[in-house]
This record gives sequence, C-alpha cells and structure tokens, in this order.
Amino acid sequence: MAVVTNTFLTTNAVGNREELSDVVSRITPEDTPIYSMIEKGKCVSVHPEWDVDELAPPAENVVPEGAEYNFDAITPPGRYGDYTQIMRKSWAISGTQEVVSEAGNVQKRKYQKLKKGVELRKDVEFAIVSPQASQGGAIRKLGGLPTWITTNASRGAGGVNGGFNAGTGLTVAPTNGTQRAFTKALLDTAMSNGFTAGANFQHLVGAPYIKSVFVTFMSDANVAPFRYAVSKGGERNTIVATADYYEGPFGTIMIQPDRVMATAALARNAFLIDTEFLEFLWLRKIQEDKEVAKTGDADKGVLIGEGTLKPKNEKGLGVIADLFGMSASS
Repeated sequence: MAVVTNTFLTTNAVGNREELSDVVSRITPEDTPIYSMIEKGKCVSVHPEWDVDELAPPAENVVPEGAEYNFDAITPPGRYGDYTQIMRKSWAISGTQEVVSEAGNVQKRKYQKLKKGVELRKDVEFAIVSPQASQGGAIRKLGGLPTWITTNASRGAGGVNGGFNAGTGLTVAPTNGTQRAFTKALLDTAMSNGFTAGANFQHLVGAPYIKSVFVTFMSDANVAPFRYAVSKGGERNTIVATADYYEGPFGTIMIQPDRVMATAALARNAFLIDTEFLEFLWLRKIQEDKEVAKTGDADKGVLIGEGTLKPKNEKGLGVIADLFGMSASS
C-alpha cells in the first residue's frame, strides 16, 4: 500500500519517548535459601576460630560394688576456623544521568544501591554452596559447605572428601566422583547416617532439577499416596505434581530449590542441613562505603561486606554429592 509523499513517520522522529514501563522487572531471583535460614553472628577477626567437643560413644558401664574410683582421660575439643571473605559491588552514574527523566529509573543511585545489595546477598549464597577451599592472606576465601562435610557425605564412585585440615587450618576441596541420579534410597541413607551422627536434618537444598526429581518419590511403591483437598463444588480440577516435605524413617525434611545452584559446577550437590549447626559470621555487614571520593562529574557508590561460614559441627550437616543436577544426564 502506497504512503503519501513526505508523510512524516515515527521512524523519522527523534524526540518520541519510548513507551516503557516505569516498573522495571528484575529477572534475576533474589532468593538465598541457605543464607536466609541460618543464624547470623558476628566475628572480630579475619580468622575466627571455635572449639568442637563431642560426647564419648555409649558403652557398657558396669562398676563392682565398693570399687575404687578410676578417672577418665579428658579428650581436648577440636579447634576449627575459617577466613573472612570480602565481597563488594559498585556503580558510577554521571551527574547528568542522575537528573534526566528516564523510563524505570534503573540507572539512578537509589535503584542501583538496591540492586547491588541483592546481588551481594546472592554472592554470599554462592560462596556458601561453592566447593572453594578456605584461603588466608590478603585475598581471603571462606570455605564453602562442600569443603567441610566429611562425616555425612555420600559420593559417587571415585569421589573423595575434602574437610578441615588441622595442620594448615584450612579446608580442602573435595574431588568429584562419577555422577549418578538422585534417588529416594540416597536420601534415606543420608538421613540415616546423619541421625546416627547426631543431626536432625530439617532442610534439603539443591538445584531446581533436584526438586523435580524429589516430587517423583511419591510414585515409589513404599510411599503413601499423596492426598489433597478437592475444591468445593468441583469448580476446578487441579493436577497435583509437587511436594515440599518428606517424612521418612529418620525425620521430616523440607526440600528447597536454590537457583544459585543452577550451574553445572554447583548442581551436583544437595545439602542436608540442621540449622543448629550452621552460622554465618559478619566481620563487616553489607554496607555502603560513605568515604568514596568524588573525583569527577559522577556519583560513585560501593557496597561492601566481609564475613565467613561457621559450621559449628560438620556432623550436623550432610551432602549427597555427584548428582545429575541439571538434567537426567548432566
């Protein structure tokens, strides 16, 4: 269809304001399940340490009448420690950009400060679930959960535990084993081992795909059929194919998918957590550095925090490692 000669079109205009929503959606999720569920504490050094004591195992205790006292040897507690890790996010916005009208205001100071704070929390979660060994010195790293857990660790063929090295005062990264499918049998065994070691697991945290496998456990012949309330009057029929809790032989556990773990390197682990035994210590809580110098026509900002992970006793934690965590074969 012909267009009248010299008709001025929107494609020629340079001043039309785009019709954008002033509410900009942040696609990146903000959930940090492990960091959110555990206790937050404070430390006063870059290398906080703590003691871990244990009860003697139960044994036959029979004493003859009138016997003299024998005094038991005292076993000193184990001494553990972790290093604080510095994490930061920053931005710089020109003075002009800060005052011009902008759709969504996503490039303004207030929005950037909020966004960077969310990103920092997710970086904390990433550090917690990463298999990074602890590291001292000027560039410090906290030891991620996979590097602490040894007692209640289920691994694929060839997998080797890491753990805390009392000689160096550092954690050691585990060695990956052959990947395998997540199964109800693996979960039951892990919960049984944890119960025997003294843990009462309340949470299972893994990659989103692990949750999709977990809900298939309801098809197991040894699992009671799933029941739910039917809507009154039958106005709506719903296919129910999800579950959040598993009540097994050794307690009830809630599964929580962690989007931060949705990468090939992290999805191979699923963590069992008794929150009594895990804490995050802040040396410097996430805060804005008010001393950033203004050196030009721009608003500069920095959010910074420093903290570390404190497994109070690794026997209260567990890991089912070397899983297919992204798909049925990866």
